[in-house]
Amino acid sequence: MSGNGRTVYIAGAGIAGMTLALALAKFGATVVVLEKRDAVQEVGAGLQLSPNARKILNRLGLDRAIAARAFEPAGIDVYPYGATQPLITLELGDIVEQQFGAPYAVMHRADLADLLYKACKRFANIDMLFGVRAYDVVSHARGVSVTVDEADGKSRSARAFAFIGADGVNSRTRTGILMGPEATYSGMVAWRITLPQNALDRVLAPNRTGLLWGPGYHAVTYPLPYRQQVNIALFAKVKEQLAFGENPPRAPELPWAARKSRQFDVIREAAGNDWGYWPMSTVATPTWTEGGVGLIGDAAHAMMPFQAQGAVMAIEDAAILAPLLMTEAEAETALKRYAALRQPRVDRVRKLSNSNGFAFHLEWPFTLARNAVVKLQGTRGHLKRLSWLYGYDAAPDPDTVPALPRPPRQDVH
Repeated sequence: MSGNGRTVYIAGAGIAGMTLALALAKFGATVVVLEKRDAVQEVGAGLQLSPNARKILNRLGLDRAIAARAFEPAGIDVYPYGATQPLITLELGDIVEQQFGAPYAVMHRADLADLLYKACKRFANIDMLFGVRAYDVVSHARGVSVTVDEADGKSRSARAFAFIGADGVNSRTRTGILMGPEATYSGMVAWRITLPQNALDRVLAPNRTGLLWGPGYHAVTYPLPYRQQVNIALFAKVKEQLAFGENPPRAPELPWAARKSRQFDVIREAAGNDWGYWPMSTVATPTWTEGGVGLIGDAAHAMMPFQAQGAVMAIEDAAILAPLLMTEAEAETALKRYAALRQPRVDRVRKLSNSNGFAFHLEWPFTLARNAVVKLQGTRGHLKRLSWLYGYDAAPDPDTVPALPRPPRQDVH
């Protein structure tokens, strides 16, 4: 493996880890990605890429590849519970790209992971190790020392500039190396399924996403034409003992409601008992870094998905962290600067997501005020309200960040 920059180890070959690997490799870093699974594997189906993430991925050379697999919805149809027609359609499409410089798209998570993996494989200075059984990291004045137990039972040791945990909500980097907290169950479960592309045509528009509000729950739907599917994610409260029990429900058990919802009825009829079931946990830790070890993505800040920004925040993390790791004299300084830049924005997004979840699940008569406010903002009001989010540019011109001169190579032994 070759490379003309510093060596960075990354735990986790998910969206966060591979985006960071690509960003570092473009600056000339030598990158080693550690993954416990035997291959790239993304949990869940749906993924929304707002402009703040798409701009980053475009700069990494993925624009055309994403466009070929993603779908750019014309808008978001918002359905209060029981309504047969949308309360409002929030505009997306061309207006988003005009205002924020990149489109708003939806795609399958596995498709984005596949594109990132193929892009990583094109770089000789990215080494991806699968089936990693364990790793240990010690931070010291000259960087970090990393020991890796590989799938074949062999062990490798190396010295690196930094070690980044991109290993998700149950991050071992966070809990075992930085001695941070375990993830916390949110009290809610995500039920996910993909159905044939035309399964919901009689109740939902095929060229728009859907936001369906219910009393104590809600659902999000959107088309995935590349796979000829429609993605559904339904969120509801489930007690912890049931959520993590041996025999969880095979289909969503939704609270009783006095009225019927045509959309929810059609979805549940089409899905049957084939749902995927994910208890949702969150992460809140003030310690994102220590010495040459840091966290990105869900490992640092797993949040509720009610603004569809979980993966997007991870992509932003990578865009901010990569140039800092390549320009700061010490990894500790780079990681501290990264945390100071990212934590206020992530906290703001977390609060927005929690607020959305509260509003989506309101019951009558509180729904009357909520619906009136949404209707009053108009079809483009959300673009103004979220301009701080979608208009953010994590790396305006990464090419201006100089690469470091080639250091003596640290051979793995």
